[in-house]
Amino acid sequence: MAGGLPRFLALGDSYTIGEGIAAHERWPVQLADALRADGIAIGDADIVATTGWTTDELAAAIAARDFAPPYALVTLLIGVNNQYRGRPLDEYRGEFSALLDTAIAFAGGDAQRVVVVSIPDWGATPFAIASGRDTAQIAREIDAFNAAARDTALTRGAAFVDVTALSRAQPSNERWLAVDGLHPSASQYAAWIAPIAIAARKALSRLEFSGSP
Repeated sequence: MAGGLPRFLALGDSYTIGEGIAAHERWPVQLADALRADGIAIGDADIVATTGWTTDELAAAIAARDFAPPYALVTLLIGVNNQYRGRPLDEYRGEFSALLDTAIAFAGGDAQRVVVVSIPDWGATPFAIASGRDTAQIAREIDAFNAAARDTALTRGAAFVDVTALSRAQPSNERWLAVDGLHPSASQYAAWIAPIAIAARKALSRLEFSGSP
């Protein structure tokens, strides 16, 4: 990218903004740091995310903001609040598809520079258990939403990274969660980085022959 480092745009909700943790512990920040440690040039993450956003709210925030594409890498993690609020799966599928199209446009039309990250299972947390929620139902619904996102991403040619299994891995480990007992801790986000970085490195390797951005 002429005049600076390749740029990184991260789109999402509470998981991307890092609810309950310090700014430097957010997974997009950790990802950029990990890539640079591997000798891969990448700018700081430009994060567009807020706790509580659903797909339509993220779309509205994007529409209200000015962007300067193309970005070298775009990540998208959205949908937990659709599930939490009981929104229909078909509605999510359509709105996610539109957001993915936007993410691809931000990546200069190159879907292979977009990485979709799966929705973690918030049902596997002390918060969900203490609130008396049906954790098995939450898991089924999260799996269904993730299947829709995965199918859409792969159909478009974007990468899909599953971190849901990691979110379910250590439900009794307090260090796996932020102080609210709901959102991931910096340690859990650090575990996400390994699979996400594989997809990000592959996406960024396309810059070597694409000549942009």
